[in-house]
Amino acid sequence: MSEKDNGVATATPKAGWDYAPAPETVKVSIAAKYGHFIGGKFVPPRGVGKGEPSHFATINPANEQTLAEVAQGTTADVDAAVSAAEKAGRAWAALPGAERAKYIFRLGRRVQERARELAVLETLDSGKPIKESRDVDVPLVAAHLFYHAGWADKLPYAFPGRQPRPVGVCGQVIPWNFPLLMAAWKIGPALACGNTVVLKPAETTPLTALRLAEIIEECELPPGVVNIVTGDGRTGAALVSHPGVAKVAFTGSTEVGKKIAGATAGTGKKLTLELGGKSANIIFEDASIDQAIEGIIAGIYFNQGEVCCAGSRLFVQESILDMVVRKLRHRLGSLRVGDPMDKNTDVGAVNSKQQLATIEKYVRIGAEEGADLHVGGGTPTGSNPWASVNGGFSKGYFCRPCFFTGVQPAHTIAREEIFGPVLSVMSFRTPEEAITRANNSPYGLAAGVWTDKGGKIFDIARQLKAGVVWMNTYNKFDPASPFGGFKESGFGREGGVQGLRGYVQL
Repeated sequence: MSEKDNGVATATPKAGWDYAPAPETVKVSIAAKYGHFIGGKFVPPRGVGKGEPSHFATINPANEQTLAEVAQGTTADVDAAVSAAEKAGRAWAALPGAERAKYIFRLGRRVQERARELAVLETLDSGKPIKESRDVDVPLVAAHLFYHAGWADKLPYAFPGRQPRPVGVCGQVIPWNFPLLMAAWKIGPALACGNTVVLKPAETTPLTALRLAEIIEECELPPGVVNIVTGDGRTGAALVSHPGVAKVAFTGSTEVGKKIAGATAGTGKKLTLELGGKSANIIFEDASIDQAIEGIIAGIYFNQGEVCCAGSRLFVQESILDMVVRKLRHRLGSLRVGDPMDKNTDVGAVNSKQQLATIEKYVRIGAEEGADLHVGGGTPTGSNPWASVNGGFSKGYFCRPCFFTGVQPAHTIAREEIFGPVLSVMSFRTPEEAITRANNSPYGLAAGVWTDKGGKIFDIARQLKAGVVWMNTYNKFDPASPFGGFKESGFGREGGVQGLRGYVQL
């Protein structure tokens, strides 16, 4: 059921009972101040200019409280990290693959043993629900480390007839949506192939990377093999442009990715980019509708829409459009928005105040351009559509899950990446129209197809211009499956045999 309030369709709250609070009880120790992890130990920042802060705060987005002070990386810090990586590189590359595998496997085991601690830390720093960190992110981190440990002594089999050699120092810059998982995606293959690493985590989510540094130290990885330098965009720019870096791996926005591609052009550096997306989710009339609804929810709402492959464009066959919208509105009304540390929470906090402002801007634009807004996740407050999306929370950066109907291909919300729990619903009549509309985007990262006809699945998937196509599911990841995009979603792959290619010379 739904009710209209100022032109906004909202889910009617359920009467009777609700879930009792189920807060995560594990207490995680967080230092008041962190330095960089360089050469196997934590060191204070260096080369900070007079009057410039040496540290910055990382915030809990659910309550806006400071979690810790983190070092602001400078050019001097990046120089030191790259030097440490170069110094460690020769011995690490000369180590037999089976010995490198032991170190990587040990890292994976310690991640498993400290999984609950890492999940809590991830949720505190990023705002994602604890059940997402606990059940998805951290298990995948261990799985990726185990998978790449297995490749360390089998590289000749990955490239038959070729002689793989490490590229050298890898500069890796990761985003804030999957902080620890993105670190494992990049560190795992780099170490397996005999390279050393300088990692720059996102400015707003550095804590799990720093905790991973503690695990690396605990596992006695040779000093300098993995170095972690924290900081803002200036730190990342210094790392990407450093002459000692032989390979750059970046996950983030298309805008920054284009700048990195320009900065590395002509330098001889290897480069892989995993950038933005505006992924299409296509539901045919012969699909299992309830299963598809759950796929939509998993594809964009359980992670606040803060994934580059989020299925933010939903194409529904015209004959079932009304039913899908009705079921989607009902399901949205059951989602629980709130404290990410509560095990009952479905939708946590947006990562930062800046990102929340961006989401609100797009919601406002969608309403102004004539699309109809539907809001879920409880009873919204406020008299404006965009106010209702973020109403009811006195602290923290929260956004209620919502979707638009009546969306046209020319609408801004149908073309631009929002990176939030905002879905654009559109219709189609024929498979050809669905393919044309899904491919009508500068992005090409992921897509989903929902149908009970196996032949149709493969026919549609073959024609979609997306690096990853999910069939009757969405947002499922496996270390053995390559991930990456086409067009403005980047190039190169992470995971699988294909993901090794960026970390070797043949």
